[in-house]
Amino acid sequence: MTDVTPRGFEQTAVYVKAPARDSIGDQQDVAGLVETILADVRARGDAAVREYSVKFDRADVDVFEVSMADREAAVAELDPQTRADTEFAIDNVRRFAEAQLATILPLEVEPLPGLHLGHRVIPIDRVGCYVPGGRFPLLSAPIMTIVPGKVAGCREVVACLPPNAHRAMIAGCHLSGADRIFRIGGAQAIAAMAFGTESVPQVNKIVGPGNAFVNEAKRQVFGPVGIDQLAGPSEIFVLADASGDPRLIATDLLAQAEHDVRTRVGLITTDRAVAEQTAAEVTRQLETLETAGIAGQSWADYGEIVLCADEAAMIAYSDHVAAEHLQVHTSDAHGLAAKLRNYGSLFIGENASVVYSDKTVGTNHTLPTMGAGRYTGGLWVGSYVKIATHQWLDDEAVLKVGPPASRQSASEGLDGHMKAAQVRVDRLHQAATA
Repeated sequence: MTDVTPRGFEQTAVYVKAPARDSIGDQQDVAGLVETILADVRARGDAAVREYSVKFDRADVDVFEVSMADREAAVAELDPQTRADTEFAIDNVRRFAEAQLATILPLEVEPLPGLHLGHRVIPIDRVGCYVPGGRFPLLSAPIMTIVPGKVAGCREVVACLPPNAHRAMIAGCHLSGADRIFRIGGAQAIAAMAFGTESVPQVNKIVGPGNAFVNEAKRQVFGPVGIDQLAGPSEIFVLADASGDPRLIATDLLAQAEHDVRTRVGLITTDRAVAEQTAAEVTRQLETLETAGIAGQSWADYGEIVLCADEAAMIAYSDHVAAEHLQVHTSDAHGLAAKLRNYGSLFIGENASVVYSDKTVGTNHTLPTMGAGRYTGGLWVGSYVKIATHQWLDDEAVLKVGPPASRQSASEGLDGHMKAAQVRVDRLHQAATA
């Protein structure tokens, strides 16, 4: 065991395996290049998009939009079992999104006589879904971004995916309900959706994860266009006590580590034996894992095992990390889960593997990373609607709220505000004495 301790936890935790690199610090500085791409696409539209597609994706695309005939052909090309599994996942994501939407209700209240306040739940008009190509055809990716938008009632859901993405990804977008699909990837796709081009309609909000260029492009266009979140490399942490199964824990860590060489994976435990045996299991399983080239690099660079003094220290360290995916492998998993506050999605008990959420159970796998779980949750059907308030006042309410509004405005030196508040009060008084 090293003598290195996690920063801020010197008295309560120690690394059994420390990460060799910092996943957040290793974010490539791509801001300048992305700024150039965005400005170019904004100025030249499709022509710029086409040039960047050739430059970055090595794809010369004449027509960006995928025709309905090509969409249907991509679906027909799917292996029958793959299509059935995809539709199974779509159904589960749809059902969960529908259940979530049912909890977001319009509101009408009358806190004072004659004062009517409320809000409406309004679907965002047009959303853009960035669908990453990845090393493999990630059929779950379009499901997670497109289906909730359709459930929310967005008028149009636009999908962009890299031109060299596997054709099965087109099928996934089609089956998920995308209204339009475009073969455009990278920062140029974000620019096209944010500003609009001759081919691509301008959207109101952009959702979906991507590489560092996509992430930076989303950051730069945010404001006139909404975004879901800024997603960094994927993360998984497991909380375990002496009851944890090192073999199972190692399997789940490596399953996530194979996403990318920059994936952050970790075990937080109160048991030294579980810590050391998990490290040994990771080494053993890497010997036969087909994706060991990726997972092994991720584990070497960003993998960590932290031994905590007690459960309270384990909870504190976990809430500090605020992992994207957080699994709980303890003797009282539900009891410990209830004490946790910061995470993207929580997986309670040994049966709840991240892979099930990644693929088929119905919860969304687009989740906060890089500590963002401290202040936000992940993508959900609520990300596709606006809660817009309204109010109207009967005369009796004006007489109640008008005078304090007028006095407050005067105390702030806002003469126009004061007059707008008072004129209605004075008018009612005049009418009453007429």
